[in-house]
Amino acid sequence: MDTYTGKNLEEALKIAADKKGCMVDELTYTVVEEKAGIFGIGSKVTVSAYCDNDIRQFIINYLDNYFKGIHMEVEVECVKDDYQYKVQLNAENNAILIGKNGQTLQDINTVVKAAASSEFKKKVMVLTDINGYKENKYVKECSAALRIAKTVQKTKVDAVLDPMPNDERKAIHTYLANMPRIRTISEGEGKDRRLKIVYDANKR
Repeated sequence: MDTYTGKNLEEALKIAADKKGCMVDELTYTVVEEKAGIFGIGSKVTVSAYCDNDIRQFIINYLDNYFKGIHMEVEVECVKDDYQYKVQLNAENNAILIGKNGQTLQDINTVVKAAASSEFKKKVMVLTDINGYKENKYVKECSAALRIAKTVQKTKVDAVLDPMPNDERKAIHTYLANMPRIRTISEGEGKDRRLKIVYDANKR
């Protein structure tokens, strides 16, 4: 991560913002060195700083290098959307990148998310998609979950769905959030983590 030095914190942050072409309040920073000086002379502050565009560019560069390493030509686009970074991939054979039941795409997403989170020392939310595959998957998963939830409403018997990635569970959580007498909870660990649709007589 890049570092910037100024006579004080304000100056160091201004230098960082100018270099990055952003506003100071868009920076996330850590003071890495602070020297008081004598009577204010020779004082300096060094910070490490980044902005959203740094994370976006890191993700693009990381994926470019990753695909070059496995000798695949893949177009990579990344935009910041609210709280997450949405990555769009496009290759000559997208099916290879998607993999069986989207597993390869999910593995790519996991690797990129871990790399970005490690680099910037915080949880970076990443959603990687190919030609709308994920969005279509959300629609299908939510439609299937709705049918099951309606059965739970009628029978008052809880239902457990097959294991699925966190983003798909979250999509269903959100989709069923306002459904009367229905709650959703996640249970299990790792790749076995799944969604449980629970009958709740008190929820209106």
